[in-house]
Amino acid sequence: MMLSFFDQFMSPTYMGVPLIALAITLPWILYPAPTSRWINNRLLTLQGWFINRLNQQIFLPINQGGHKWAILLTSLMIFLITLNILGLLPYTFTPTTQLSLNMAFAVPLWLATVIIGMRNQPTAALGHLLPEGTPTPLIPVLIIIETISLFIRPLALGVRLTANLTAGHLLIQLIATAAFVPLQMMPTVAILTATVLFLLTLLEVAVAMIQAYVFVLLLSVYLQENV
Repeated sequence: MMLSFFDQFMSPTYMGVPLIALAITLPWILYPAPTSRWINNRLLTLQGWFINRLNQQIFLPINQGGHKWAILLTSLMIFLITLNILGLLPYTFTPTTQLSLNMAFAVPLWLATVIIGMRNQPTAALGHLLPEGTPTPLIPVLIIIETISLFIRPLALGVRLTANLTAGHLLIQLIATAAFVPLQMMPTVAILTATVLFLLTLLEVAVAMIQAYVFVLLLSVYLQENV
């Protein structure tokens, strides 16, 4: 029984071919395409409002040089939100529950922010490793600690997204099993459990959106330190 709970996180295959690439590619079809008309429909207007609000929240504290990342980070957040929410549908696979995929997003973007900081302002970038006013005996220890914390950042990004989504999916499956098993013997308990399952599903939709926002927000914080 315990193995079946974790089977949902295995990458699906068809004739030996992994379908994770298909699961990553297909969500792009769901996005509405812009039109050349002067007045857009409600869906495009809502999408534009959402993107504008997102850019205001993320790039307001970042100077002009960091605004070049707006398209990349906005596209990444919309893509992560889509994958996370589609993964809550029945008989679907959530690619963002795979640590390898999340690390593939986190490591290159984090490394790009570090390289930009080392190229544009190397003194300030290296200054983050040693806080001002540090006592002389603590300098080697603090440099080692700050260096370790710097290299842990991409791992924390990937593990946070993977752990939250994996825990949510496992909890939904456990409560769904608890609602289905006593359906004939104790229908009242099953109905109450199904109500809890419905509320938990709404919570997981919010978690799916919040985790994508936190992922991009932390990347913008790293960018702000190096721009």
